[in-house]
Amino acid sequence: MSEERLRRVRDRVRPFPDFPVPGVLFRDISPLLKDPAAFRTLIDLLEDHLRASFPKIDVIAGECLDSRGFLIGPPLAQRLGIGFVLIRKKGKLPGPTESVSYALEYGKAELEIQSDAVEPGQKVVIVDDLLATGGTMCAACELVKRLKAEVLECLVIIELKLLKGSEKLKSIPFHSLLQYD
Repeated sequence: MSEERLRRVRDRVRPFPDFPVPGVLFRDISPLLKDPAAFRTLIDLLEDHLRASFPKIDVIAGECLDSRGFLIGPPLAQRLGIGFVLIRKKGKLPGPTESVSYALEYGKAELEIQSDAVEPGQKVVIVDDLLATGGTMCAACELVKRLKAEVLECLVIIELKLLKGSEKLKSIPFHSLLQYD
């Protein structure tokens, strides 16, 4: 991975102190999305990683609680010549779905995937913009496994290392492009 290309992406991630609450340093990818060259570099880096890591991927699944997973999943899937499927908040997908509840810091949430989104035995990479505590990503993995597909890897742009979310993934391979404490 070229350090220059990685720096081009990192330079477009903007920190916002005390957002959404005091004490939180929010990592904003909006400038990355606004810069076509930097966004293309991001997708290039993710594509290079996946092509080098896995000889066969059937589907990219986008974890889309607040839609940022939608932003990187489809272009990455298109580059790889494979499909993209949605994982959403409960009640956002039509037709039969599989759902899973998971714990949040202050309560519970539910994720869903359409029951026919992936087929048994398919090889799936789950993508999102950020990994924090890992609860949402673990729930997304559980959904894919319930449909009897194989999670090859969880892939994110940003990992917040201090929150140790990747530890919750246990034996599921995980890759982050950028890491912050």
